[in-house]
Amino acid sequence: MSRERRLVAAFVQVADSLVDEYDPLDVVQELLDRAVDLLPVDTGAVLLAGQDGALRVLASTSEATRWLELLQIQVQDGPCVQAYETSGSVIVEDLAVAEARWPLFAKQALVEGFRSVYALPLRLRRDRVGALNLFSSGEEHLSEDDLLVGQALADIASIAIVQARLLADHRAVNGQLQSALQSRIVIEQAKGVLAAQGDLDPEAAFEALRGYARRTRGRLHELARAVVDRTIDTSQILNNHRPR
Repeated sequence: MSRERRLVAAFVQVADSLVDEYDPLDVVQELLDRAVDLLPVDTGAVLLAGQDGALRVLASTSEATRWLELLQIQVQDGPCVQAYETSGSVIVEDLAVAEARWPLFAKQALVEGFRSVYALPLRLRRDRVGALNLFSSGEEHLSEDDLLVGQALADIASIAIVQARLLADHRAVNGQLQSALQSRIVIEQAKGVLAAQGDLDPEAAFEALRGYARRTRGRLHELARAVVDRTIDTSQILNNHRPR
């Protein structure tokens, strides 16, 4: 199968994976595996920036690359860190020449047998997400077309990560809204109980409920739940109610 067909197949597979409840780690690992398969490189890794801005290793295809990423994170320097910080690609075709620029990283990368590294930014518009980093031990260098393929895969990974974060925030907001709606339903039920037992109109029943919660410094929805579940003596609420 030609690389074009394999690339299309990769995009189709990833598109099928980007559904609700998807795991961004699985998607990014798949994209990383595809990048190593489609490009003339030996291994790779993905750095992800957390909400605190700190970089972490999200995925890798070998222990060697994982340790090289951890080394860069520790010293806060290296091509992969630079790709994230600048949102631009960092191409190092000869690591021996890069020893003066990144002595610790370059030395260790050479020890691991790598000759070149290609760090591509994970970004979506103005959002910096991390970096896709590809390592090669061969003499062949990535062409301009190769780099376009790599950046396309990095862009898809960025979309997967950002979308996962948006979904997480959306679920949190929806969860809060749903919880508030459920609490409101329970409060309405408690009002009905108090109105029937105290011969009150709904507004007075709500005032009795809210007044008792304030006096006891309790949460309104928790008090309402106790009324509905019959776990509190409602006379305590009704007897302390003072009509306006």
